[in-house]
Amino acid sequence: MNRLVAWGLAILVSPLLCLVALAILVSDGLPLLYIQSRLGQNRRPFRIYKFRTMRDGKVSRIGRLLRRSGLDELPQLYNIIKADMNIIGPRPLTTADIMRLGWQVADCDWRWSVKPGISGLAQLTRICSARLSLRLDGHYVSHKSWRYDLRILLGSLSIPCKGRKKAAKTASALKKRL
Repeated sequence: MNRLVAWGLAILVSPLLCLVALAILVSDGLPLLYIQSRLGQNRRPFRIYKFRTMRDGKVSRIGRLLRRSGLDELPQLYNIIKADMNIIGPRPLTTADIMRLGWQVADCDWRWSVKPGISGLAQLTRICSARLSLRLDGHYVSHKSWRYDLRILLGSLSIPCKGRKKAAKTASALKKRL
C-alpha cells in the first residue's frame, strides 16, 4: 500500500519536484540531491535521498525554505517506491547517530523491527529529546495500524501549512500520555 501511495504522490507532486529541482539548480547549482547511508528495517543499510539544502557547510536560502516546509524530504518517495521506507515510521538514522544516541544496544532492537518512515510521531513534536524520540518510536511500533498511520500522516501534512510550531500541538496530547 505504501508503494502505491508513493507512486500516486510522486505523480501528483512531480511538477513541484521539478520546480524545487530548478530552484536549487538556479540558486545553488549541482548536485540537486543529497544522498546518505542510513539504517532501515533490521538495521539494513540503504541510501536515502533528499533535496540538497546546504552549500559549503551552510544552509542556503532555498534550503532554509525547503527544510521549513519539509519539501526537502520529497525525494524519499523514491525510497518508499524502492521499499526501503514507509510513509510513516521511525526516522532512519545513520550509524553515527545510533552510536551518539546510545541506541546500538539490544534493548533498542525493537526500533528496527519496522521500516523507517518519512514522518513519525517524533517529527510532529516541536522539540524532541533523544529519550522522548525513543519513547515515541516505541509507542508507534507497539500501536502500529493503518488508522494510526493515517492520524500521523494528517498531522505531518499540516506542518507545511501551519508550521511546525502549531502542528506540534497535535502531538502534545500524546506526549502527555507517555
